[in-house]
Amino acid sequence: MKGEAYSSVADLADYLVRELEPGAELVVPIANGEPTFLLSELERRAEELNGVRVHQMHAMRDLPYLRGAFRGRLEHVSWFLSPITRTAYAAGGCELVPANFSEMPQRLLEREPAFVLAAATPPDSHGWFSLGVSADYVVPLIGRVPFIIEANARMPRTSGTNAVHLQDVAAWAQADAPLPEVTRSPLGERDLQMGELVAERVPDGATLQIGSGTVPRATVTALGRHKDLGIHTELFSDSLRDLVDRGVATGARKNRNRHTAVTTFALGSAELYDWLDDNRSVDFRGVNEVNDPREVALEDSFVSVNGAIQVDLFGQCASETIGTTYYTGSGGQADFARGIMFSPNGQGFVVLHASTGDGRISRIVPTLDNGAIVTTTKNLVDMVVTEYGVAELRGRSFDERARRLIAVAEPAHREWLERAAADLGLLRS
Repeated sequence: MKGEAYSSVADLADYLVRELEPGAELVVPIANGEPTFLLSELERRAEELNGVRVHQMHAMRDLPYLRGAFRGRLEHVSWFLSPITRTAYAAGGCELVPANFSEMPQRLLEREPAFVLAAATPPDSHGWFSLGVSADYVVPLIGRVPFIIEANARMPRTSGTNAVHLQDVAAWAQADAPLPEVTRSPLGERDLQMGELVAERVPDGATLQIGSGTVPRATVTALGRHKDLGIHTELFSDSLRDLVDRGVATGARKNRNRHTAVTTFALGSAELYDWLDDNRSVDFRGVNEVNDPREVALEDSFVSVNGAIQVDLFGQCASETIGTTYYTGSGGQADFARGIMFSPNGQGFVVLHASTGDGRISRIVPTLDNGAIVTTTKNLVDMVVTEYGVAELRGRSFDERARRLIAVAEPAHREWLERAAADLGLLRS
């Protein structure tokens, strides 16, 4: 196979529609790996399709097919909800698949997808496309599933294993579109307090996985005085770029991939995308490698920081639902929670505000809300952080866990939490 170049994305879409059989499964990379124009062209041809389904994590663009506009012809299957697909899923417009991020390539291969539809750089003189800011679950599909590429001149050419050669491409066409940006929301006082609490426990030379959200970002801000930190994270952000630029994250003490930040996708500002172009200090690799707990365990002092919505007194962490309402997805939180357990001196932080903004609703609760989904199980959770302190849970009894979690809860809620803990039989002394 050697990819045929089409003169326009419209012609590329015509080719794709001719090739798709009824019930075909398609795969689109996470976030900015999405081919902007190709999916829109596919929507315009939806009446020619039959039962085609598109699998993707974190869709960035609000397209009609996400909301069920072409039901039975062109449908969306989400593996992690974005602000767009969150409302689409709630309204019944798309499906949602629960899965750990690291396992997603294998789960997709089991569906025998017809094509991967991806945004990438134009090919270089040797026929290599770079998948740019997305490696994620599609890198393991290279050579196993044919790619159809929308070659975007604005996609940064990045380093790593996220390169696709013409021989693995069925067809491609040129395009030109800016990559959607994600702006950084302001950090509040509680975020900064929690960031400091985590940072003071991070040793120099530690390797970091930092999740999304204000508290993980505040943690990065608080790490500015550290030395020789390493980066091995699913999401590379503007905050981590700052650590590299300031000489804080050198990767000098990593056991593997020294002096290189390892990631599986990047999301942030236009400045971040420009910075990543031809920047060999960051390696983009498949999520089956980056998020593999066995890979995480090979680094000493691995530190994982991820957010939660609610934590109960048993130590169960709900990070993807509010009650029965789905908000995001599992992502890689459990992958890293498992990996740091076997990293020498590894630490895992689950971070959340002690209460809602007005203080009326505690986010430390006796039991999770009815129907809430457990993302990080009680046996995997290491430390829970609020603005009131750090609750160390690993290896602790239920009695100790309850007392430690109550100690970091909003003060106004501690008394009723103690009564509830006693009623649950958690406080025995």
